[in-house]
Amino acid sequence: MGKVIAVANQKGGVGKTTTTINLAASLAALEFRTLIVDADPQANSTSGLGYNPKEITTSIYECMVEGVDTHDAIIQTDFPNLDLLPSHIDLVGAEIEMINLGNREDKMKDALEDVRQEYDFVIIDCSPSLGLITINALTAADSVIVPVQCEYFALEGLGKLLNTIKIIQSRLNTRLTIEGILLTMYDLRVRLSNQVVGEVTAHFQQMVFNTIIPRNIRLSESPSFGVPALAQDAESKGAISYLNLAREILTKNGMMPHDQPA
Repeated sequence: MGKVIAVANQKGGVGKTTTTINLAASLAALEFRTLIVDADPQANSTSGLGYNPKEITTSIYECMVEGVDTHDAIIQTDFPNLDLLPSHIDLVGAEIEMINLGNREDKMKDALEDVRQEYDFVIIDCSPSLGLITINALTAADSVIVPVQCEYFALEGLGKLLNTIKIIQSRLNTRLTIEGILLTMYDLRVRLSNQVVGEVTAHFQQMVFNTIIPRNIRLSESPSFGVPALAQDAESKGAISYLNLAREILTKNGMMPHDQPA
């Protein structure tokens, strides 16, 4: 059964979608069957893989709210081993529509139950909030990656997110763990970036991934081409960094990358 990893931080602009797309693409390139779940009404993971959210007719919304079979919503992307469960703008209304539903925190978990066994990894791109959809994602997940940008106010709101994770661990999902805190948008030339790395590492120590994601033009450009950075320029620093992150996660979970000897 595949491992479900949510990528979450209620702050916007920290690299959640970039991480979701490029980590998933890296795992797929290492020959692990991977599903991206776009759980953000902005549908950036959907558009970042080259699909127009306005043309999506069956999405995670229909699976959660209307009980549509998740298999009917999954798209096989052009990249081997990489599938997408897309989003569209209707997901905005899902939180309101689910308020009166029983077990409303379990709707995403229920939607993924039948398909997760078909994948090695399921990566959920969460919205920049701590609303019901994000709570659904954390309830469905086995672990969570928290991207933190190497900029001023990096730690702002992080305590609130970690507190939310603790509440979910105690009330809704006892198996939820923190996969790691991921430092993103690192610029070697900027003193502040180095200060943030030191501060986050001092605060969270072993929870912080060894891999740090740099500011990189390919990571910024690739969504406009509808491809992961790996497909646009496999030798770019951004693509290599996410491959390293994928290998770090695989090693941590005792799953040797398929392109490396045991």
